[in-house]
Amino acid sequence: MKNIWRTGVIFAAIGFLSQFIHYVFQAVVSHRLDGKEGEFGLIGTTLAFVTFLNLPLAVATQAVTHYIARFHFSGDDARLHGLLAGCRKFLFHISVAGSILAIVLVKPLSDFFHIPRTSLTLIALVCALGTLWASYVTALCQGLGWFKRLALIGLLSAILRLAFGGTALAFWPAAEWGVLASVVLLSANLILFFWKKEFPRRSGNVVSPWTAEFAQFLIVSIACVVGSFFFLQGDALVAQRYFSAVDRDAYISAALLARALPTTAGPLLIILFTHRSSQHHHGDALWEQLKLVGLYAAGLIFGAVCLYLLRGFCLQLLHRNTPGAAAMIGPFAMAMACIGLLQAVGTWALASRWIKISILYGVLGLAYWLALLVFGRTPTQLLGIMPLASGAAFVILFLVWLMAMRWHKIGAPEET
Repeated sequence: MKNIWRTGVIFAAIGFLSQFIHYVFQAVVSHRLDGKEGEFGLIGTTLAFVTFLNLPLAVATQAVTHYIARFHFSGDDARLHGLLAGCRKFLFHISVAGSILAIVLVKPLSDFFHIPRTSLTLIALVCALGTLWASYVTALCQGLGWFKRLALIGLLSAILRLAFGGTALAFWPAAEWGVLASVVLLSANLILFFWKKEFPRRSGNVVSPWTAEFAQFLIVSIACVVGSFFFLQGDALVAQRYFSAVDRDAYISAALLARALPTTAGPLLIILFTHRSSQHHHGDALWEQLKLVGLYAAGLIFGAVCLYLLRGFCLQLLHRNTPGAAAMIGPFAMAMACIGLLQAVGTWALASRWIKISILYGVLGLAYWLALLVFGRTPTQLLGIMPLASGAAFVILFLVWLMAMRWHKIGAPEET
């Protein structure tokens, strides 16, 4: 990646188009479920529940991406081929273990978060299992820097989701079919078979990723991935546990728009993480990474302002332009802008192997979610806490990051 800034712009542009199609899907779903109280909100909260079940593999994916990127860009092909073989084996075992864990935990967790129907719980489990195995391949592609291909898969996924969901809900207007559309979109990963010859060849010399450094990075990845989930989607689980059907519909309508801010700009962080993980920490590479972060931050702030000014129009497209939903957009956009900036600092620290800052990010994410779970029992309470808590977390993490930049040579791994 000689110019990650240019790659990031292309990746983000295709990602923006994909997110727009997902938004059209939500508008179609909302229209199909008009008059079905609570069903629209159930789709959003159930998908957050699916992401929660997928956390174990998300952690492994983050760690493997770091190590594949490191050897891919070092030019050490022999080491890369052996490591890929070892990582495939590791990810396969994690996928199996994650599948078993999801099957065991889906019932007690669905009871805790008040998933109302057994059919919805079962479809959530199918979606979780499908996502687990799709991530198995995605991790390898990220590590190899196949961003344009990943963007194409993302675009095809959005199209499949819209086609299936829009058609199915026309005949069976229930939340189950909206969630099932997220299973169908995973079939877009099959397009990778067109490039199967370009995957590094299998090597008989399997290199185990289980070095002391990898084990340490895996532990830190747990903190970062769990922290990111709680910051970005933990509030949806709180809404599912406490809110009424009417409040949940309004809340998820605002959430879909506000969460699009960090989600749409997210591809820039994927590229930043992969490039920085590959040991490019200085000179022109560092400048390219800083430009990427600047572009990401500018996109977040600009998007938040536009969303607030156009909140009525955006909600109208979702067929959810109610006074309650419109009032939620402002605080929600503020919270998601802060959370997006938190993710940028957390991604930088993780890719740089700044261990203490990465762990702090995870701790702040857990503390943020616990505050929402304890004090956010109504939409007013929850949206009163979110901007304050996310803003405070960002200030804390950013100040610590600045001190680390001053105390250590910029980009150097933290001593442990």
